[in-house]
Amino acid sequence: MSLLGWWRSRGNAARFDLSVRATFYLNFVVVPPLLILGIANEVSTAAMIAVSVAALLHTALSVRLVHLGVEHYLGRVPYPSRLVAILLPFTLAVVVTGELTLPSTSPGKPDGPADGLTLLFLALTLMALSTVLKPRALTVAVVVCGVFAFTTLPPDSALAATALLTIVAATFRVTMWMLGLVWELDRSREVRANLAVAEERLRFARDLHDVVGRNLSVVALKADLAAQLARRDRPAAAVDEMLEVRRIAQESLDELRAVVSGYRTADLSVELAGARSLLASAGIDCRVIGAPTVDGEPAGALGWAVREGVTNILRHSHARTCTITLRGKVLTMSNDGAPTSGFRFGSGLTGLHERVAALGGTVTATPEAPNRFVLTVELP
Repeated sequence: MSLLGWWRSRGNAARFDLSVRATFYLNFVVVPPLLILGIANEVSTAAMIAVSVAALLHTALSVRLVHLGVEHYLGRVPYPSRLVAILLPFTLAVVVTGELTLPSTSPGKPDGPADGLTLLFLALTLMALSTVLKPRALTVAVVVCGVFAFTTLPPDSALAATALLTIVAATFRVTMWMLGLVWELDRSREVRANLAVAEERLRFARDLHDVVGRNLSVVALKADLAAQLARRDRPAAAVDEMLEVRRIAQESLDELRAVVSGYRTADLSVELAGARSLLASAGIDCRVIGAPTVDGEPAGALGWAVREGVTNILRHSHARTCTITLRGKVLTMSNDGAPTSGFRFGSGLTGLHERVAALGGTVTATPEAPNRFVLTVELP
C-alpha cells in the first residue's frame, strides 16, 4: 500500500493523533539546530560540541517523554514519572551550566548565547511537560521558568521570554485537550453504532418472545392436558386437545415466519431510511439521490444491497460520506473510506451476489482511486 493509501485508510482521529505527534517531534528536531547555528560564531568549538551533545540528549529525552505523555493522556500507558525525574534535573543542569560558562552578552547584541540556550531548553522542556502535567502543575512550571528567566535575563528579555513560555505551554496543552476530545468523539461514534445494532437485536428478541413464548406455553399446557386425559381413558378428549395443539403450533409457525420475514425481506424505502439513520449515528454523512421506483422481489434485492452496503461501511471502512444513487433498477453506493488494495468479496457480498443473480442481475464491488469504494447492483 502506498503512503497516500495508508494515510487515507486511517480514521480522522488517527490522522489528527499523528498530526499532533508530528508537530511535537518537528519542534524538537528543527529548533535546536537553529539555536546552534545562531550561536556558532559566538562560542568556542568545545562549547559548540558541548551544546550540541546536550541538545541531542535533551531532544531524545523530550521526544520519548512526548510519546509516553500522549499515550498516558489517552489512558494507554502508566505515568512516565521516571522520565520526568530525569528530564527536569538534566534541563536544570544544562541551563545553569550554560549561564555560568557561556558569555552572557555578545558585541552588538542585547542577549548572549547563554540567554538563547536558556530560553530554548526551557521552552522545549515545557512543551514536553505539557503532555504529562495537569493544568495546575503546568502553570506552576511556567511560573518557575519565568522566575528563572527574570534572574538570568535582562528585564525586557525576561518579560518576553516569560510570555513566550506561557504561550508555548498553553498552546500545546490545549492541543492535548483537543486530541483527547477527538478520540472521545471517535469512541462515541463506535458506541452509537454498536447501540443501534444492539437495539435492533433487542427488538428481534422481544418480538420472538412475544410471538413464540406465549404460544409455546399454551402448547405445553395443552399437551399436558392431553396426557392427563389419556391416562383417564378419555381418548376422544385427548385427541381434541392434541388437534388444538397442532393448530396452535401451526399458527405459531406462521407468526414466526412473519416475524423472520421482516428481517429476511428488505423493503427498499425502509432500508434507505435506516441507512440514513444508522450512518448518521456513526458520524457518516449519507445522501440519497433518486427514489424507489420498483417493488416486489427487485425492491427486496435492492433493499438487501443497501443493508449489506451499510454493514460493510460500518465494519470495514473509515468513511466520512456515503452516496446512494437510485436509477430505476440500478443502485449505486459510494463511500470515501476504502483502501485501493486488499479488497476481496466477503460472505455478505457473496450472499448478495447469489440473491441478485437469481433474479438475473449483477453485483459489482470495486475500490476506486484515491480512496472510494463503489457497490453497484443492476437488475434486468
